[in-house]
Amino acid sequence: MRALEPEVVDVLFATVEPLLPPPDETHPLGCHRPRVPDRLCFWGILVRLVTGSSWTDIEAILGHAVSDTTLRSRRDEWIAGGVFEALATEALAAYDRIIGLDLDVVALDGSIHKAPCGGEGTGKSPVDRGKLGWKWSVAVDRAGIPIGVAIDGANRNDLVLLEPTIDAIAAAGLLAEIGTLSLDRGYDYPAVRARLGARGLTDLDVQKRGTKPKPGEPHRLTLGLRWIVEATNTWLSNYGQLRRSTDRRERHRHAALRLATAVLIIGRLLDYRDRWSPA
Repeated sequence: MRALEPEVVDVLFATVEPLLPPPDETHPLGCHRPRVPDRLCFWGILVRLVTGSSWTDIEAILGHAVSDTTLRSRRDEWIAGGVFEALATEALAAYDRIIGLDLDVVALDGSIHKAPCGGEGTGKSPVDRGKLGWKWSVAVDRAGIPIGVAIDGANRNDLVLLEPTIDAIAAAGLLAEIGTLSLDRGYDYPAVRARLGARGLTDLDVQKRGTKPKPGEPHRLTLGLRWIVEATNTWLSNYGQLRRSTDRRERHRHAALRLATAVLIIGRLLDYRDRWSPA
């Protein structure tokens, strides 16, 4: 898995390290065990993202060099400090500066996944016999780079997540640069077109409701430009922590999704470096 390749981990941690909040050096007893290195904790968080294993299993995988309690508390500490959000933001800015986002066409869609432990932001999945699940909505540029994400329960309609996803794009300062917005037939409503038009998104490529592939016809022919976001959703679904989330807090799932987004972008940047600077 790309997220665990040494060169990817090195770049990720080099980006994360300056973003980490200063550690709390105070202790009520005036003494404490040495603080576990941040890099080891970050490595454990990456292993959990890839495998979806429990924190106790991650502790065992790391040879009990760090406890599951420390891993969870360090993750919460970094979430509170906005580390994962800042990491994804910096990765996106670096990609735009080095390669350049292609926003002539932006595709947006949702993806439903399992959340067997329930908790915040989960609901009965309409595609998994009513079992608990969660959903993300992601917008990507023409190369499949995520530029905005939102999450909610699996029982929430994609239309509910449309506005938060657009808000995330606007927060990144990219909304005005979008040319065509490509959506599936679930968004084919006059009210949706009006809401998007009010946000300046007037050039829409919306698949008409009732459009299905003919017998024997490849489904990709009905996707239009949306195959890009479908590919990104498939890539994100490869991560065990996202595919079957056992997190019970919405902020934990959101942080994992942002970390996976940063891995995707940094992997693309490394590929670009290898392509144009093989030496």
